Amino acid sequence: MHTRRTFFGATAAALTATLMSTTSALAADVTLSMEHMLPAQATVPTEILQPWADRIEAESNGRIEVEIYPSMQLGGSPPELFDHVQDGIIDVGWTVVGYTPGRFPRSEVFELPFMVEDARAASYAYAKISEEQMQDADFADVKVIGTWVHGPGLFHTNKAVNVPSDLEGMKIRGGSRLVNDLLTRVGAEPIGMPVPAVSEALSKGVLDGTTIPWEVTPALKVAELVSHHTEFDGPALYTLTFVMAMNKDVYESMDEDLQKVIDDNSGVAFSIFAGGTQADADAPARQIAVDLGNDINVVSEEDAQEWDALVNPIYETWIADMESKGIDGQALIDEAKALMGEYDPSMDTWGQ
Repeated sequence: MHTRRTFFGATAAALTATLMSTTSALAADVTLSMEHMLPAQATVPTEILQPWADRIEAESNGRIEVEIYPSMQLGGSPPELFDHVQDGIIDVGWTVVGYTPGRFPRSEVFELPFMVEDARAASYAYAKISEEQMQDADFADVKVIGTWVHGPGLFHTNKAVNVPSDLEGMKIRGGSRLVNDLLTRVGAEPIGMPVPAVSEALSKGVLDGTTIPWEVTPALKVAELVSHHTEFDGPALYTLTFVMAMNKDVYESMDEDLQKVIDDNSGVAFSIFAGGTQADADAPARQIAVDLGNDINVVSEEDAQEWDALVNPIYETWIADMESKGIDGQALIDEAKALMGEYDPSMDTWGQ
């Protein structure tokens, strides 16, 4: 019996050692923490961030592992996400650029009213401008993975909004300083807050409505909280800009072949994919409001001229503001429009 116990004990020990060796061999060389502000079931985490993480893990043969933390699970607030990446609190983060007003001025060109009509074209243009003008300026302290915009921004309100005067005195959430300026000019009272706070603010009557794209409304239950929606034909009333970034020291500490995996999944193609994915999610989200019997008012391009007349002075103000920062705002507008015009669907290659 003693010999038998020794045999089984030795066998068990050998098996344990083998398993530990195998586990060690399979362990990732780099584990990246990624944080974002949205619920885990929202479009961005499920259809953009998770596919990116899966691809990074696959193309690195498991040498890079990505752990995703939704809803600010690692602490802090959405406006702090960029700093958390920059300071190394997290390795990768995705956030709304406008949550830190004035910090990334060049990105605001895509937040101007009635500037953007196609999210893929604008995301292409934004990524190009980011690479050429922002990487060594606005984003100098991080490794940029992607920069993009969402689909058309619109109003979701507790009463019908057909013309600007309908917004008079209404408390409407805005996601950036330019959107808040727009809201003021059409008579609303802008309430700045990150998107995760919208649901509670609507349910408690703190807000009369919000500006967000359709895509994020299911995760926030917006169609259940308000029953009126106002869309615009043609160019979007507004869009917000996003950045997905990586801590620079973490990136530079990685082996060159792993850096290449990150590089191959960063930049223009990924940005187009991300912006297009968000825009594609608008239609099914809109259908939820339709199925609930909500009122959806569509402002024609002709009727939108009344809105444009009120908000167009934002351009002049913004150009002057850019000039005070040493940036040629008009040249940036012209370049953004030219780049959006040169976008071609064949450029949408990430993930294919």
